[in-house]
Amino acid sequence: MIDTRGLSCPIPVVMVQKAIQKDAPSSLEVLADAKVAVENITRLATSNGYAVSVTEDGPDFKLVLKK
Repeated sequence: MIDTRGLSCPIPVVMVQKAIQKDAPSSLEVLADAKVAVENITRLATSNGYAVSVTEDGPDFKLVLKK
């Protein structure tokens, strides 16, 4: 799981991008607390062939990326 809460873009996107490039996981979970980060991570993930589901948990978002 990648926890990007409290970080400003583009750092959350860079963290997810590094994880995708390093390990090419079949699934990945990401925590975020900013709608902009959710949108940017979703864009990155879909461009890399991942399906993305987003759930809200209070002020936080949980993204699940799956190939």
